[in-house]
Amino acid sequence: MAQKLFLRYGTAIAKNLATLGLLTLLFPVNLGLILVSLVSGVFRGREKAIASSIPKKRILITGAKMTKALQLARSFARDGHDVYLVETHKYWLSGHRFSRAVQGFFTVPVPEKEPEAYCQALVNIAKEKNIDLFVPVSSPIASYYDSLAKKALEPYCESIHLDPEQTAILDDKYAFCSKAREFGLSAPKVFRISDPQQILDFDFKSDGSQYIVKSIPYDSVLRLDLTRLPFFEMAEYVQSLPISESKPWVMQEFIRGQEYCFHATARKGKIRLHCCSQSSPFQVNYEQVDNPAIYRWVETFIQKMNLTGQVCFDMIQTEDGTVYPIECNPRLHSAITMFHDHPGVANAYLSDGEPGEVAIAPLPDSKPTYWTYHELWRLLNIRSLKELNAWWQKITKGTDAVLTPNDPLPFLMLHNWQIPLLLLDNLRRLKGWVKIDFNIGKLVEIGGD
Repeated sequence: MAQKLFLRYGTAIAKNLATLGLLTLLFPVNLGLILVSLVSGVFRGREKAIASSIPKKRILITGAKMTKALQLARSFARDGHDVYLVETHKYWLSGHRFSRAVQGFFTVPVPEKEPEAYCQALVNIAKEKNIDLFVPVSSPIASYYDSLAKKALEPYCESIHLDPEQTAILDDKYAFCSKAREFGLSAPKVFRISDPQQILDFDFKSDGSQYIVKSIPYDSVLRLDLTRLPFFEMAEYVQSLPISESKPWVMQEFIRGQEYCFHATARKGKIRLHCCSQSSPFQVNYEQVDNPAIYRWVETFIQKMNLTGQVCFDMIQTEDGTVYPIECNPRLHSAITMFHDHPGVANAYLSDGEPGEVAIAPLPDSKPTYWTYHELWRLLNIRSLKELNAWWQKITKGTDAVLTPNDPLPFLMLHNWQIPLLLLDNLRRLKGWVKIDFNIGKLVEIGGD
């Protein structure tokens, strides 16, 4: 036992120290990028606020550690609105608070641990700053609690988020697919699982389909497991999964095809903003693709549920063109970074639009987005000239989602403040991690947030 603890703690110490060392070595490079960006910004001139028919508003955005919150802040500030960012106390170190788009920054209790205190903290901020619009950039766990916050904030400001009942449906993979079928939309076969024995007793032979199993409660590590069932001697695997009545899973039909992520921001059942990108299990690259079949599916679903909020869908399109939902996440998607140069984002969030007005999408000539440090990691795994050329094309064709000429400081503070401080905290606690997600701005840990 002592030997195992020594090995675990030793590995955690070495991993944290090595990563801190690498980030320190890259500091001069980051500083150089910032200086180049600042000079570029001087020659470009200061970005002018866009003329808007909507009076100046005060916007409250949660999820400050995440790139998507920074992107929204920049989009609102571009139209001359005042933006205030919020994060939980753990992420007081958010590098995005240093953005020129941000007027103020607040920390609040963790919603799933102290829901009433969380809601009250947001109410206090809304009253203090006379907030007009609440836009939660929710973590997977926080989506439902942000719905409760929406209710608490109703006397003080408008919210772009779903009601609690809607969030509960969309966050449940079984309930979501069932609702889609209720609306006459295509959906995979899905079964609610509360005991591993239900899987072992399932008649896969007569059913004829392959399946994957997923936790209904969010799990940042297990969500990447896409093991297909059935397979020989799968009993050990199934029984190792943390399936229970209190933490149910779904067994969902595996469908072959191209996978897409689709984000929509809606008001009163009408899509106001949307984007679509081919996806992968660990999504850190976004390039807009037009897919009318997916748009029609999502448009129908949002209209039928009369949604107001930010909703993202993982979809599969088969060879015959049929689209199937894999899951729905009632929160903002990181694909919003594709709107980095679009002037219409704030208006899409703030107004219902005119009759017949078309929802906005990323500009046709907008550059795809990526995260430089994720791409550097991928560079280390390249094994051929073909792979290197593909990587180079992606870098030269796209743009970093955080670094911009008119607002370069968040890039520096993310990589040389936010992440290093999180690593130092893990080093202090002798704790390891699975991976660093620069997009979400956190260390992905087993049992973490």
